[in-house]
Amino acid sequence: MFEYLSFFIILFAAVFFSALFNRLHLPFVTALIVAGIVIGPYGFGFLQITPTIDFFGQIGLIFLMFIAGMEVKLSGFAKDRKNIAIISVLNGLLPFCVGFFIAIFFGFQNISAFLLGIIFISSSVAVIIPSIEAANLLPTRLGKEIISATIVEDLISLALLSVVLQSLSPVTLLPLPVFYALLVILLVVLKVFIPKARLFFDFLREKKKGLFHFELRLVLMLLIGVVVLFEILGLHPIIAGFFTGLVLSESIKSKALKEKIHAISYGLFIPIFFIIVGAQTNYHLLFEVKVALFLTISIIIGSFLSKFLSGYLAGRLVGFSGQESTLMGVATTPQLSTTLAVVFIGHELGFLDNNLLTAMVALILFTTLIGPFFINLISKRITKTCEI
Repeated sequence: MFEYLSFFIILFAAVFFSALFNRLHLPFVTALIVAGIVIGPYGFGFLQITPTIDFFGQIGLIFLMFIAGMEVKLSGFAKDRKNIAIISVLNGLLPFCVGFFIAIFFGFQNISAFLLGIIFISSSVAVIIPSIEAANLLPTRLGKEIISATIVEDLISLALLSVVLQSLSPVTLLPLPVFYALLVILLVVLKVFIPKARLFFDFLREKKKGLFHFELRLVLMLLIGVVVLFEILGLHPIIAGFFTGLVLSESIKSKALKEKIHAISYGLFIPIFFIIVGAQTNYHLLFEVKVALFLTISIIIGSFLSKFLSGYLAGRLVGFSGQESTLMGVATTPQLSTTLAVVFIGHELGFLDNNLLTAMVALILFTTLIGPFFINLISKRITKTCEI
């Protein structure tokens, strides 16, 4: 009874709030997180997060990371790898230090501070790509380097998160160097094997009717299969989801298939995850505990300014104009998928408390609202002069 009721409440909230926020020209993600806050235990208390709902939410996060991995095209890094490296290092190192020292200042343990630093490194490819595309900057050198650097920063964040997880709560009995060497070998093998697996399954099929749905089932099977395989080795399913998307990014060429994957992900699983994130956000802490409000404000200002300033400086270092560098700084500020992955795992393991969880949700809401707005505003001034 409660399983069905909770499921219905989530779907109703997702439809209602996304439609309402769309009318207000506000992001889809913001709508779902706010929906979770409203219907969750710290809001009106309509939603009970049952084990089944929680499982669907974890599947949603895996799909979110899978799609983030699919956005990565490693073949596109070769041309401007020097500039991308400069931008990634500067735009990652300064925010990491700021995040780390904010946590230390508020009395958190070193591990919590390290996780906050990892969160500050990342940016959101899922927010940045549509914003850059809407500004007609995707084919330009500026657009390509912003996206490539953001992807590298996400990869660094997830790699560091993986190291932290293996150090603190190791699932594998293998020594870390052996574990990561095996992981790299496995990724290379999968990169070669997956296209051949598709040809093999195509060979087994005599009829081409229903091929599109067959390919979709094949991709979903590979996603869950690789996640299970990596989990057996000791890699967290969320990170495994990203690596699966990374491996499949060059293999999935059908636009219709990608749209179908997005439809399944954003139509069901991912909204459940975002609503659960909202439901777990105790916004009362901002008003009841003074330090929580101060912490939240410090994290929002620290993250936004460190990403903006480091992005601007990196842009100037690699030869962009002042306005182009300003756009680069603003474009790297949005936080979403990787941030949520780190927050979700850190909170699950007890290293990020409710104060930090609430602050992170506030950071996501702020940056996903402000980032695209400023990208659109600044891009109007530079689109005509941007180098292809």
